[in-house]
Amino acid sequence: MSSAVKTIALLSHFSPTRPEIGLSELCRLAGRDKASTHRYLQALEETGFVEQNPLTKSYRLGPVVLQLARTRELTVPRKAGADAVISRLADATGETTHVSVLSGSTVYPLASCESYKHSTRVIIDVLTFPLHATASGICALAFGPADLMTTAVADMPAFTVDTPTTSDALEREVQMARETGFGRSERGYEDDVCSLSTPIFDQTGHFAGAVSVASVATRFTAEQERDIQRHLIGASREISHNWGGKVPASVESVWSKSIAEQSSRESTS
Repeated sequence: MSSAVKTIALLSHFSPTRPEIGLSELCRLAGRDKASTHRYLQALEETGFVEQNPLTKSYRLGPVVLQLARTRELTVPRKAGADAVISRLADATGETTHVSVLSGSTVYPLASCESYKHSTRVIIDVLTFPLHATASGICALAFGPADLMTTAVADMPAFTVDTPTTSDALEREVQMARETGFGRSERGYEDDVCSLSTPIFDQTGHFAGAVSVASVATRFTAEQERDIQRHLIGASREISHNWGGKVPASVESVWSKSIAEQSSRESTS
């Protein structure tokens, strides 16, 4: 790992729950010695990526990060193309909705919207979505780059008793997503949450992220699942369009088959 990568990697340890980090704690989090960590921090401070709190002497993200975030959204308007869609999706489903983006081999949260239909609802407060344990991650594995699976199986911690923790179990989940067009996690990341996701595609024609609905598990019935799936299809199409892309015919075909099979089961039940 180059010095540049080690330096930038320090930024990943900052979060809403850990906005300021002291030198000793950052050494522990990064697994690096104090001398090299301090040297990397000095480089980040000189370029505005971090700054020191004059009272606590701890480090926090610097103003350059804000500038880069604004530039990113102006030039690649992902959030602007998703906010209104997930707001309508939350209203339609009565559950929390969110959009994630794939960068490299990591799935990051982009935007979320809570429905106030219920007093108990899912809160999206993660820094990244584990590939093997979340609907967004399963969606990325099913429709994203093939080498993501290698990354996923290399690190598969058990978050709940229902988390897939073997390559065979994960492959079954991914294959189901490919066959139905929906990533699915039923209590795989949190005991009381069931989620469904559909893929989003950008102007490159490739998988760019996922739009998801996260439901409190006790409300997640078969009827609700069918309703969420129908709304997710529309949301995926709209966000893909807003991002300059289009849902591939192969995915549209899988969705059509899934909905037809659902309708057939409903008519015979």
